[in-house]
Amino acid sequence: MAKLSLLAAVAAAALVPASADAALLTFTITGDYQASFTIDSNPTLNEYIGGTGLVLWNVAVAAEGATGPADIGFFDASLGGGLSIIDYSDFSPFFVADGPQLYSGTVRAPVFGIGTFELTEYEGTGRYTLTIAEAGAAAVPEPASWAMMIAGFGLAGTALRRRPRVTVRIA
Repeated sequence: MAKLSLLAAVAAAALVPASADAALLTFTITGDYQASFTIDSNPTLNEYIGGTGLVLWNVAVAAEGATGPADIGFFDASLGGGLSIIDYSDFSPFFVADGPQLYSGTVRAPVFGIGTFELTEYEGTGRYTLTIAEAGAAAVPEPASWAMMIAGFGLAGTALRRRPRVTVRIA
C-alpha cells in the first residue's frame, strides 16, 4: 500500500507544470571592436527610462582593453537603437553604437531576440556586427521530467516483480 501511495504522489508531481527559466543569450560584437557578454533573454532590469531605453548593471564583459563588470545600455528605436558598454566603476564608455532596437516588448519587460544586427559607431565611422545567440548550456531536465522518469522506473519494477515465474522442464 505504501508503494502505491508513493507512485501516486510521483505521478501527481509529474502532472504539475514546471516553469522554464529564461534562456541565456550570448551577445558577441565583432568588427572594429570586439566584445562579448551573456544575459537572460528576459532580464531583470536595474534601470529603465521610458522612451530612452534600459540598462543592466554589473554585467561580466570580455572586451578589447577591458574585462570585467560593465553597465550595458540598450537604446529605444526613438534614439536610433543600438547599445552601449560603460565601465562599471567610473562610468567611462567602452563602446557606443547605433543600430536597430535590440529588444521587443517594453523597457520594463524587454525580450531579446536571436539574430545578427549591423551597428555603426555613435558619431564615428566604426562598423560592427552584433550576434545574439542562445548560450550553449547543457540541458537539465525539469522537475516534472524527473518525476515522470522515476514513476516509469517504479511502474516497470512493479510489473517485473508481479510477473509470474515460468519454470522450464526438459523431458
